[in-house]
Amino acid sequence: MSVNSSKEATSNENVSSSESQLKLKEYTAQVRAQYEANLKALVDIPSVSMDPAFKDDVLRAAENACQLLKEAGAHAEVIQTEGYPIIFGEYINDPKFPTVTIYNHIDVQPADPAEWQSPPFDMKIENDVYLGRGTTDDKGPALAVLYAAKYAHENKFPINIKFIWELEEENGSPSFEGFLKKNKSKLHTDSVVVSDTIWVSRERPAIAYGLRGLQCVLVKLKTGVKDVHSGLVGGLARNPIGELCQLISECYDARTGVVRIPGFYDDVQAASGNEIDNFVESGFDVNNFKKAHELRSLRTNDNREASERIWAKPTFEVHGITGGYGGAGVKTIVPHQAEAKISMRLVPDQNPDKILKLFADFVKEKGPDCEVVAQGALRPYSGEFEGPYAQAAADAMLAAFNKKAAFTREGGSIGAVVSMHDELKAPIVFLGLSLPEHGYHAINENFDWQQAEGGIRMFVSYFDKLSRLKKKS
Repeated sequence: MSVNSSKEATSNENVSSSESQLKLKEYTAQVRAQYEANLKALVDIPSVSMDPAFKDDVLRAAENACQLLKEAGAHAEVIQTEGYPIIFGEYINDPKFPTVTIYNHIDVQPADPAEWQSPPFDMKIENDVYLGRGTTDDKGPALAVLYAAKYAHENKFPINIKFIWELEEENGSPSFEGFLKKNKSKLHTDSVVVSDTIWVSRERPAIAYGLRGLQCVLVKLKTGVKDVHSGLVGGLARNPIGELCQLISECYDARTGVVRIPGFYDDVQAASGNEIDNFVESGFDVNNFKKAHELRSLRTNDNREASERIWAKPTFEVHGITGGYGGAGVKTIVPHQAEAKISMRLVPDQNPDKILKLFADFVKEKGPDCEVVAQGALRPYSGEFEGPYAQAAADAMLAAFNKKAAFTREGGSIGAVVSMHDELKAPIVFLGLSLPEHGYHAINENFDWQQAEGGIRMFVSYFDKLSRLKKKS
């Protein structure tokens, strides 16, 4: 090829790229009203999976989500499981094309309307911001990916796209592994992408490559048959709330977060110095973190230590203590029972079963008549941040947001990811769209069009790049 021919080819590629970007920009503007209407319809359904009182709403959300996939031109069906159903959809263009599977969840955390500035299950739009439970976790990102997949399908990208939308993620994904095992033939894929993670900040996109695991427990203590008058029995009767508080203080140092249970740290795979360097270089900033999460103070103000704490170290957290009198004023009774709700976030290579035994043995020693009731458990996950899929993800983020992505770990847990790793045997990439200030699991949760529109463009770019990767034999 001559020099002039080479320049002409490059020029044609640039023109083609510009035309594609213009076409995509027109597409996102065109579908915005539809995106917002569909998001509101989905957010307005209180699909709270952990509360049986919302069972009908969760099932209604499944039908709504399935219909959205069908309206976007995908084949879609609601697949029953031992628990809540899963929505499966697909665009199959040619078996010879690479296949990517998209995972999102449509269930949400509970929300108390009294605590919110606007009704959590009646989505409002204010200055391009979507207010409501599930807007960022995970209905908003799920719909952004759907509109990107629809664009790729309509423009005949040489790629097959599958969808797995779960309805039990917020409840620990108890039926998900069974779903994978029973439907392996239709779930065969070359890679998986998960859009349920958080950036470092709006200025710095992040691609997670690891998730913490989780072990939840209830600790119960009953010392009587009924609440009794503290003037009559105080000083002699045992106080189960006080004893649970003492037990918890022996489990960990609440000021530093250091866990005191023997053997708790034995299997921890410490983050390397290079990994922690990357955490800091990602732009993580303690002051921004405090502002985004509306925290008054932290256990450390050092960026390096702080990022390691939330992404690469295990934790012990007390979520609530119940028992006794909770009304106005002081009712002078000694309670007859109490319960503590506790979880431990785990990192590679900690095992939830081992941690549970260590905890139960410790409680038995310190509080012999306390009862430990195991709740949800998830293994930690550690993936790769190098290779063709990670590179495609980083390039797609750069193309859509004009910002270089940082590779970080995620402090939270997604049980479905571990199951997909075990059963689908395919690379898993995390391409989230949520920001710290969007309020995962918090009151006044929100999402915004800037992230949604950028997400559509990012996933279109990602699908385009995956379509160019050689399909596995």
